[in-house]
Amino acid sequence: MITLQEIARIAEIEFSGLVESTEYIGFKLRIVIKQDGFIDVWLSRKIKDKFSYHWEVGDGSFYRYDNFPDSNWKDLETFPFHFHDGYFDNIGVPPGFSKDVEGGFRDFMDWVNNKLRV
Repeated sequence: MITLQEIARIAEIEFSGLVESTEYIGFKLRIVIKQDGFIDVWLSRKIKDKFSYHWEVGDGSFYRYDNFPDSNWKDLETFPFHFHDGYFDNIGVPPGFSKDVEGGFRDFMDWVNNKLRV
């Protein structure tokens, strides 16, 4: 199982153009983005392979990809995987997003990077 330290290393090395710094806050990893906002990474300490990647933007909007079972989204085809797009809208997992912890993190970081380029 991947650790927050390994996630931080991926962020700092593979996404060095996007990432300003990383720090640990309690049981989560905070990734400060050079351009706008931060990404918080939570990995469940009790349930294997449960994750949440949350990008909070300066305008108050946020984007999150996670697989914590939320009964509000049980009707999504991709349940328990879901994506918060903007404020509270939930959509199924964007096409091409991996459902494993490490691959999902890389896909989310790529998505953030592409969104900032637009």
